[in-house]
Amino acid sequence: MTEKIIILDFGSQVTQLIGRRLREIGVYCEIYPYNKVPSIDESVKGIILSGSPCSVRDGNAPQVDLKGIKGWIPLLGICYGAQYLAQKFGGEVEASAHREYGRAMMDVKDPSSPLLKGVSPRSQVWMSHGDTITRLPEGARVIASTDDVRYAAFSIDGEQTYAVQFHPEVYHTTEGSKMLENFAKGICGCEGGWTPASFIETTVEALRKKIGDERVILGLSGGVDSTVAAVLLNKAIGDRLTCIFVNNGLLRKNEFSDVMASYKDMGLNVIGADASQAFLYGLKGVADPEQKRKIIGKLFVDTFYKYARTIENAAWLAQGTIYPDVIESAGIPGIASKIKSHHNVGGLPADMKLKIVEPLRMLFKDEVRRVGRALGVKEELVGRHPFPGPSLAIRIIGEVTEEKLDTLREADDIFIKGLRAYDCTGMGFPSASDPRVMATNLYDAIWQAGVILLPIKSVGVMGDERTYQNPVALRAVVSTDAMTADWFHFPYDFLAKISDDIINNVRGVNRVVYDISSKPPATIEWE
Repeated sequence: MTEKIIILDFGSQVTQLIGRRLREIGVYCEIYPYNKVPSIDESVKGIILSGSPCSVRDGNAPQVDLKGIKGWIPLLGICYGAQYLAQKFGGEVEASAHREYGRAMMDVKDPSSPLLKGVSPRSQVWMSHGDTITRLPEGARVIASTDDVRYAAFSIDGEQTYAVQFHPEVYHTTEGSKMLENFAKGICGCEGGWTPASFIETTVEALRKKIGDERVILGLSGGVDSTVAAVLLNKAIGDRLTCIFVNNGLLRKNEFSDVMASYKDMGLNVIGADASQAFLYGLKGVADPEQKRKIIGKLFVDTFYKYARTIENAAWLAQGTIYPDVIESAGIPGIASKIKSHHNVGGLPADMKLKIVEPLRMLFKDEVRRVGRALGVKEELVGRHPFPGPSLAIRIIGEVTEEKLDTLREADDIFIKGLRAYDCTGMGFPSASDPRVMATNLYDAIWQAGVILLPIKSVGVMGDERTYQNPVALRAVVSTDAMTADWFHFPYDFLAKISDDIINNVRGVNRVVYDISSKPPATIEWE
């Protein structure tokens, strides 16, 4: 990659969105913890300092050495990054009289500023901070203000240094993408040649050099990431790739057979490993969600190893790791907690001695889908919703049994088929920037959906008989990266039909509820 922008992460929950916005305009970028600044060579065209949950006024506030950066290459501070630049170089930051959080209207004070080129004189921005800049450093000048924030944006004369106290990366800042594009292309001079086609070309060449004539094993899950990784590797090394698809007995209705069938026409060498009974036996009597995850993880490794050791001369283990996995697994000690553990294959026996190859580790989820489409992967696979690694085991609250799995599979099948069948072309999504605007059915309009079987019973009446059966909860969210998510606003007629269909056709269920919790404070999955 001949050009890139480096984002230094101070622990903000929306740092990934900065990267996504840059990638959307074709500019390649990489995210690093603030305390692990990479070497700055000619390929680095600019640096962005992210937001943070910390205050620059704290004694232990995160610090970064900007020697050789500030004044030398383009620099943009966002929220905490802006306040850090102000305080570090002679300005002043104080606690706000009231927390500045939410929408605000920004007035451009200097329309000649390269950062604000083409931005409307007055537009909406999103604030999220408890401190505010009260005095700018020497040589700095204000370029934008809001009603409550005088120094909403500033620049430093004689340098390509800019700062904003709002978040241009979030959708609520209506012209934030334009500002980021001004920085990346106008100020940094990036050409913006980051495309799926360019990624495929460079990655295939790199994989061939890295792997050479050796063999690779990959654990398929049926999901988007592992499928695209498999097709990309297949393009690079052909039949020296062997894929293993483990049936853990916890998949959706007919999923193992359907996914195996869908791989037939893709030229992949796939082994189907049915270990469903071993997983069900291992989970017997276990209700704790973390214990369930550990048991499933160990059984998956054991099953994978059983089949992998039959493949002679295998030297590499391929994984469908994507960029959010890399960032979340790293974390920033004391600032950004690890929200989830790494979901890919881990803990393989030492005697396998396999080297790791992760062809998608620098891609976001939507980029994986774009690359998949460019590779010709079927839409039924590339457009699939994310599915949890422990599968339906964490959508059954409490102990997992075959009877519960059968109940959940039937309810889930009705829900997912209903989503695919419902025409949503007239629903009128918010704007052209909304990722759902092109969807023609509810499934494609939603980031992730599923049914949860609850461990309680409630009274109902069916015919003339009293029932005492389980409720199920429907879950459907919209998101761009799974870091944050909002519940989907279903039409009432859809919810009514799904409720009727589940209650009338799934034995043991007499009540359907809909989860209207957002992330945060909730998570997408229940366990």
